[in-house]
Amino acid sequence: MDLAKFTVFAHVVAGTIALATFWTAGLAKKGSPLHRSVGKVYLLAMLGIMLTGIPLVLQLIARGQPVGALFLTYLLVLVGNATWSAWRAIRDRRDRAAYFGHMYWFVAALTAGSGLAMIAFGMQVGAVLLQVFGGVGVLVGIGAWTSWRRSATDPKWWLKEHYGAMIGNGVATHIAFFGIGLRGLLPGVDPQLLQHFAWFTPLAGAFIAAWWLNRKYGRPAAKTQTSPSSSQPSPVPRLNT
Repeated sequence: MDLAKFTVFAHVVAGTIALATFWTAGLAKKGSPLHRSVGKVYLLAMLGIMLTGIPLVLQLIARGQPVGALFLTYLLVLVGNATWSAWRAIRDRRDRAAYFGHMYWFVAALTAGSGLAMIAFGMQVGAVLLQVFGGVGVLVGIGAWTSWRRSATDPKWWLKEHYGAMIGNGVATHIAFFGIGLRGLLPGVDPQLLQHFAWFTPLAGAFIAAWWLNRKYGRPAAKTQTSPSSSQPSPVPRLNT
C-alpha cells in the first residue's frame, strides 16, 4: 500500500471511529464515565481526521483540483475550530479567562475570515454550496463574539460552548459519511441530488439539535430564595455533559 492509499485508508478509519463514538457519547448519560471516555476517543478521532486531511489536500492540488483542495482546507479549519472548542470548554470550565484567550480569538478570526473568502469564491464561480458553507464560518465567528459577551453572566457558558462545538463536529462527521456512503448505496440516483442531500441534511439537523439543546440546557438557572444572612457565592457547576 503506497502512502496516498494509506492516507485515505487512515482517514476513513478515523472517520468511522468518529461516527461510532459520536452517537455512543451522544446517547450515553451526560457526565457519565462512558460519556466522558467515549467523548475523548471521539475527539482523538477528529484529530486523526485533521492530520490525515492535510495530505489529502496536497493530493488534490497535485491532481489539478484546486477548488476541491480549497474547500477541504476550509472544512479542516471548521473541524479544527470545533474540536479545539469542545476540548477546551471542558478543560477550562472553571477558568473563563483561560478559555477566551488569544487562541480562542485567533481560531474564531481564522474561521470567520475563511468563511468570507469561501463566500467570495463561491459567488465568483457560481457555487451555492460554497457560499452556504462559507456562511457557516461567518456565523461561527459572530457566535464566538456573542458567546464571549454572554459568558460573563452565564455560569453555563462552558456547557453551551461544548455542545455547540460537538454539534459542529457532528455535521462534519455525517457529511463525510453521507458523501461517501450514499454514492455506494444509491448508485442510480442523480449525483448532484446526493451531494446536496449529503451536505445540507446534516446542516439542517445541526440547527434542530442546537435548538433542542438550548431549550434543555441553555435556559438560565431558576433563582432560589436565600436568607438575608447568606453571603456565600453559588458554586461553579460541575461537568454535566
